[in-house]
Amino acid sequence: MDKLITNKSLTIVNFAIVSYFIVIWLINFYKIDFVLIGVFRELLTIPFLIAQIVFLVIGIKYLMKNKKSFLLIISVLLLAICSIVTLGTFF
Repeated sequence: MDKLITNKSLTIVNFAIVSYFIVIWLINFYKIDFVLIGVFRELLTIPFLIAQIVFLVIGIKYLMKNKKSFLLIISVLLLAICSIVTLGTFF
């Protein structure tokens, strides 16, 4: 399992999750309403919410155990901020 998780792969996944929620926010901000976008948003939001929490925990554990890189630290911080904002909208 440790061989599957590297600095590069974890950084890419973290930035992909943060990018997804930024795109969703931009779609809502600019009130873009296409059926195909709505379908993908409905299909992907719950898996990305779960992945957000899972990869935040994995990223924090990885940072504690392994050598730290600048991009990985930034991606985990952005993911933490995104998690706080996203989960904060439910309460």
